[in-house]
Amino acid sequence: MLQDQASVIYVRLRKQVIHPAGAPIRLRDIARILADPSMERELLDMVLSRSEPSDGNRIVIDMLQIISRIKAKHPSVLIEFIGEPHVLVVIQKAPRKPSIVLFVLVWLLLFFGAGLTIMNFHADVSMPEVHIRIVEMITGHRDEHPYLFQVAYSLGIGFGMILFFNHLFKKKWNEEPTPLEVEMYLYQENLNQYVIAEEYEKMRLAESSPKGKQP
Repeated sequence: MLQDQASVIYVRLRKQVIHPAGAPIRLRDIARILADPSMERELLDMVLSRSEPSDGNRIVIDMLQIISRIKAKHPSVLIEFIGEPHVLVVIQKAPRKPSIVLFVLVWLLLFFGAGLTIMNFHADVSMPEVHIRIVEMITGHRDEHPYLFQVAYSLGIGFGMILFFNHLFKKKWNEEPTPLEVEMYLYQENLNQYVIAEEYEKMRLAESSPKGKQP
């Protein structure tokens, strides 16, 4: 008991973790802790939850749940948490074999969709006439089919997209995130906040329901 009274446990939850389905969720899976070495391993191996099919593919574990579990074993310790007050656990099921047919269909959809978008934009702004006018200004005579200029322009669009997105297949020119990566990060953050809010609402309803109340 004297050891517990003198002990302070620092807990820092991760923002999001991916966990295999069916495996117990331990404290080491979702958090980093700093504690007395005599109890640190025990705390890290502490089982907090087990994923059930009814839980879906996302589980929110709150800091209060962790504090109550730790206090049940070590009532006199002081717990200091740093960072996020909750962690989002994404339950990962067994990976499915990728479908080549689906990949080809998605690739064709994106390829032709992007091509049609560019062509429709060029049609809206009368880009062929603009090319003819630019060539006429440079060369001094009008060419109704400035193929050389249009080919150079098309290649320039491709190189510009590579530079803008800072990405060519798996090759990146520097460590700066691409605009697409930033947008995906913001989308994931908003999605996580929505899921967390929904899970908290489910927990509140479960606690307020007659079955969730303690007798």
